[in-house]
Amino acid sequence: MSSPGTASRRTSGRATGRRLGWGLADQGISSITNLALGIAVARSVDVSAFGAFSLALVTYGVVLNLSRGLATDPLTVRYSGLPDQRWRSAVAQSSSTATFVGLGAGAVCALIGWAIAGTVGSCFVALGLALPGLMLQDSWRYAFFAAGQGQRAFVNDAIWAAALIPTMLLAGTVGSPFAFVLAWGGSALVAAVFGCWQIRLVPRAAGVAEWFRAHHDLSVRYAVENVTDGVDSQLRAYGLGAITGLAAVGAVRGAQLLLGPFQALRMGISLMAVPEATRVLTRSPRRLNTFCVLLGGSLATVGMAWGFALLLLPSSAGEQLLGPLWHTASALLLPTTLAMAAASVYDGALVGLRALGAARRSLRASVTRSVALVVFGLAGAFVGGAAGSVWGALVANLIAIGVAWHQLQAALRGHVPAASD
Repeated sequence: MSSPGTASRRTSGRATGRRLGWGLADQGISSITNLALGIAVARSVDVSAFGAFSLALVTYGVVLNLSRGLATDPLTVRYSGLPDQRWRSAVAQSSSTATFVGLGAGAVCALIGWAIAGTVGSCFVALGLALPGLMLQDSWRYAFFAAGQGQRAFVNDAIWAAALIPTMLLAGTVGSPFAFVLAWGGSALVAAVFGCWQIRLVPRAAGVAEWFRAHHDLSVRYAVENVTDGVDSQLRAYGLGAITGLAAVGAVRGAQLLLGPFQALRMGISLMAVPEATRVLTRSPRRLNTFCVLLGGSLATVGMAWGFALLLLPSSAGEQLLGPLWHTASALLLPTTLAMAAASVYDGALVGLRALGAARRSLRASVTRSVALVVFGLAGAFVGGAAGSVWGALVANLIAIGVAWHQLQAALRGHVPAASD
């Protein structure tokens, strides 16, 4: 017969496996819809228009990172696995905060888009209209994973995917980036409203102030950390467009699109990585470092395998997938693959720092990475255009790996100076 400890570990392992499975399934369906959207836009517009669409997506990433830092990152650190009533109270406030971020950033984006006009301006107007629903929908996903209820997040993303099909077909008849961004945001709003029904909660303005008062020690640092991570992508995209034109921005986005399935895996695991690392820390602090090494190393290995498989893809198949964008995007596959693999190793350390609540250390690592990405990315763009920019991003991620893992080891020594299993 097995000992009670062995049985407990087996039960814990099965529970972890279920949470991981739902995380992968949820991100899989989310990324498939995003991939389908990207391919539809790439095949419907020219390379420059796709570059304008890409700038809107990069800006969305900045707002998403801000929302997560202020709202959902503190939720996953402090409310993962807690009793239902405490979790529900926290989710009510975190979802309100996410919605508020979407409304504020959406208004700014719409005004900027109206001011600059043109294809880029219309994309930003559409993004401004879409942001509130996008932020609220994302907050529901993180809330479900914090509670270990990945199946509910999967259902919510499935609703988003189902709503995206007719809206994307309608946008295809228009054939403009504005229509596609609006279709994407409108379908997210459907899923966001469905999430309100799932949890039986509606965001309230009062929840924003309550959440900030209770968690400003984490949320401010996480927001700065996340925004620097998003702003570096935005600055590199804007800088690359200014240096070499929108077509180069579209080429970089095309290469990232080809690596979409790997990004689906990476993001799917990241959804449950911090809550899971928090559970590892609670059960056995000394195992957190091993967890982070395995997480980062495994993701990097899978990313390399996927990228190198794409390098063997025949040009005819690539052209069927991305149309005329294939030739410029495929030339960037090697440096993009290596940069994303390096970023995965960095992610492993960042997850550990988040689980430890070491906000100052994770902020230090994140700012270092962001500054390096901007400096080396733009320097590379001046030297070698789109390819130079991506090679510069690889160098920056390698620097960030050293900083992040040094910070994690220092945080672990401070947290468990003499802990034993």
